[in-house]
Amino acid sequence: MKTIWTALAAILLSGGLANAESAPKGVVELFTSQGCSSCPPADAALGKLIQQGDVVGLSYHVDYWNSLGWPDTMSAPAFTARQYGYAKMLGRSGVYTPQAILNGRDHIIGSDVPGINAKLAEQKADGKGMTVPVRAVMNGDELDIEIGAGSGKADVVVVYFNDRNTVEIKAGENSGQSITYWHSVTDVQTVGMWNGSDLKISLPKSVFKNVKGNGCAVLLQKYADDGTPRAILGATTVMAKN
Repeated sequence: MKTIWTALAAILLSGGLANAESAPKGVVELFTSQGCSSCPPADAALGKLIQQGDVVGLSYHVDYWNSLGWPDTMSAPAFTARQYGYAKMLGRSGVYTPQAILNGRDHIIGSDVPGINAKLAEQKADGKGMTVPVRAVMNGDELDIEIGAGSGKADVVVVYFNDRNTVEIKAGENSGQSITYWHSVTDVQTVGMWNGSDLKISLPKSVFKNVKGNGCAVLLQKYADDGTPRAILGATTVMAKN
């Protein structure tokens, strides 16, 4: 599998992308680590949720397990910082893996597929689901993002990821295992601001030049003044065709 974003850039130039037209049920952000013995069931669970076709799933590999025998090959301090930001938003004193953050509003053990689906359904019923339409489509060599009207203000965030990676773990708590990871995040970029009105943003191919991955999610997300992530109001996924 190609994991370098320059490979995706070639696909972008040819217009070969599939687009998510219907609103997803919700966004599941899994905080995981290759060095965490409790995480493989959650990594598999995220794959199941993504394959449902109605969930935007993202896997953030944290770095605080890296000193315990196996440095996660996809971890980054920025992903750990994002998880701690959610902990602050939730009023929690610490973090854990595998943790799933749902729509930027709540958390649950990442391996609990029925619980995740139930919480997403509950949030939707309470008006805390995907309330603002988000669409992404290729137009020549540009990625066009369209966001519908709603209330409030939010950031337009592009989260780049690799569709699937299978990693041979050679040390640490998961030593000897071959684990498949879904939608492992490589970078997060804020590309615009939304103030409640219809919004269109076009990203040129130069934006993708130095980013790794073969897909991306577009999130409409609120942030506190100090940068703490909050509720996600809308989302979609753009994948490279096979």
